[in-house]
Amino acid sequence: MAQAQAADGPPDFKPQFAGIQKGSSFRIEAWMPSEIKAVSPLVNRLMRLIEGSRCIFGEEHAVELALWEALNNAVVHGNRLDGHKLVQVRCRCDSEKGLLLVVKDQGQGFDPNAVPHPTSPENLSADHGRGIWLMRVAMDEVSFEQAGAEVHMWKAPSRGPRRVSRPSLDAAKHALYSGRGAIR
Repeated sequence: MAQAQAADGPPDFKPQFAGIQKGSSFRIEAWMPSEIKAVSPLVNRLMRLIEGSRCIFGEEHAVELALWEALNNAVVHGNRLDGHKLVQVRCRCDSEKGLLLVVKDQGQGFDPNAVPHPTSPENLSADHGRGIWLMRVAMDEVSFEQAGAEVHMWKAPSRGPRRVSRPSLDAAKHALYSGRGAIR
């Protein structure tokens, strides 16, 4: 098991990675403390590996958005910012099978079906519920396991034109977080 420190992370943050890398595919497992400051360094590190593998070429921005949202939800909602709890990420990237990301927190879980749709008029000013929607927009498949404490996200390998472009993802995120509502 190798340890790595993100060059752009806080000096006390040491993400731990364990993985196998071979050709255009790899598997990796990482753990981070339930602290907001730990999210960006881990996302940056994983995205460099994903981009280097080219397993989802052209879809990196969509995956980055979904990963960021899943980690943020695990830290804030799952582990409730308890720095003693960990968030686990498992990543499998293969140029033939695409990308599978699993984010697991140590919280009590939740019912994803109970989260109201963020673009409904009555929810436009809500301060939560957008992360799940953004993950579903960005990824090809999203499911929740372990009573909602684990999110599985899959992105197919690129086989042609990009389905979701960075501008459309940026527009979706901006519209939702600025309270403008649904994307047209």
